[in-house]
Amino acid sequence: MRDVIIIGSGPAGYTAGIYTARAGLKPLLIASAVEAGGELMKTTEVENFPGFPDGLMGPDLMANFQAQAERFGTELLYDDVIEVDLKGDVKIVKTAMGDTFEAKTVILATGAAYRELGLPREKELSGHGVSWCATCDGFFFREKAIAVVGGGDSAMEEANFLTRFASKVYLIHRRDSFKASKIMQDRALNNPKIEVIWNSEVAEILGEGAVSGVTLRNTVDGSTSDLAIEGLFIAIGNDPRVWLVENQLELTDEKFIKVEGRSSRTSLPGVFAAGDVIDPTYRQAITAAGSGCVAALDAEHYLNDH
Repeated sequence: MRDVIIIGSGPAGYTAGIYTARAGLKPLLIASAVEAGGELMKTTEVENFPGFPDGLMGPDLMANFQAQAERFGTELLYDDVIEVDLKGDVKIVKTAMGDTFEAKTVILATGAAYRELGLPREKELSGHGVSWCATCDGFFFREKAIAVVGGGDSAMEEANFLTRFASKVYLIHRRDSFKASKIMQDRALNNPKIEVIWNSEVAEILGEGAVSGVTLRNTVDGSTSDLAIEGLFIAIGNDPRVWLVENQLELTDEKFIKVEGRSSRTSLPGVFAAGDVIDPTYRQAITAAGSGCVAALDAEHYLNDH
């Protein structure tokens, strides 16, 4: 019987591992067999994580997280969790390799995946002009022409933010109207650096080694045209990874795991959640790490009380 099992290995999961291990709880952290380290493994240079004034690569940052968690005694398992039963006092976790673990507490740090356009070059050029995070990568596009894909509040917010750096921001939307709130639309439409390209979708991402443009397809008449840009920011939403627990835990209207206030406590006792799986708003490595700390402390307090 384990004191705590952590499911997920991004900033939230590793931070939970650091704190629970230092508390002597001997955590088992189950990282994905193929996606260990979370979304930061897809990021190139990270310049906004405190403590690294010269910046570092996303995978290097996650390697540091992992090394620190292991230094204090976090046990890592590279496997995929395929089933959990969290309703009883004893939490049951099953993996793809056929292992079954029992624990008094579980910390869910399964993250959220940015929605992709589904284009062939998208993954290849991720970190080389294709991005899902304006606050992470906008700085690298000073005085460059870039594009944002999307029509919701997040797309408007990203486009406005990117005008701080880019010389021109194209806002590409597949319809003739936005679904974003009026105030967010007005900010984008009234920004002189933003040009909206209506009724269009990205058909192809162009460039060898780095983004040099996109081919747009008109959603009304099917015609195509090329647009020269050096950055493509995709803001069509993200999907929290909740399929393991969606029938056991209370979720928010946006399908993120619901927690009590600023805590990590979920609707089931002994089950805690942290990171992007509870956060539709900020989605930063530093906020995820802080959330992982909260979950670890909440789990420790729960174990002390029980």
